[in-house]
Amino acid sequence: MEFDLPVDTTHVEKFTVEEKHIADMLGSGKVAVLSTPSMILMMEHTAMNHAQEHLPDGWITVGTKVCISHLRASKQGVEVSVKAKLTSFENKHLIYDVEAFEGENKIGEGTHERHIVNKEKFIARL
Repeated sequence: MEFDLPVDTTHVEKFTVEEKHIADMLGSGKVAVLSTPSMILMMEHTAMNHAQEHLPDGWITVGTKVCISHLRASKQGVEVSVKAKLTSFENKHLIYDVEAFEGENKIGEGTHERHIVNKEKFIARL
C-alpha cells in the first residue's frame, strides 16, 4: 500500500503540565517538575497525531525509537508546546525532529522514529 506523508511538514500540540506529569509522582525523579518520560510522551503523541492525519483507516504508527535531551525544568501548571516535524519517510519508516517549549524557552529536543503498521495484523501477531 502507498502512503502519502509529506516530508518537512510540522504538527504542533499544546499540553498543560499536570500532577500526573510530575517526576516525583511518576517515580522518575525527586522534584515537582515535568518528568522526562512525560515530555517524551508528549513528543510521541504529537508525532503520532501528525502521521495519523495522513493514514487510511486501519493503519496506525507505533513508536520505535526516541533520542531526546531534556534541557530545562518546567513546573506544574505551565503550558508546553510540542512541535514534531517529519524529516524522513521511507518504506513505512518515519523520522521526526521533535522540540518542546515553555513559552519561548526550549525545554527539550531530539528525534523520534515511528513505523506504519496495519493495526489488525499488528495486534494479531502479539
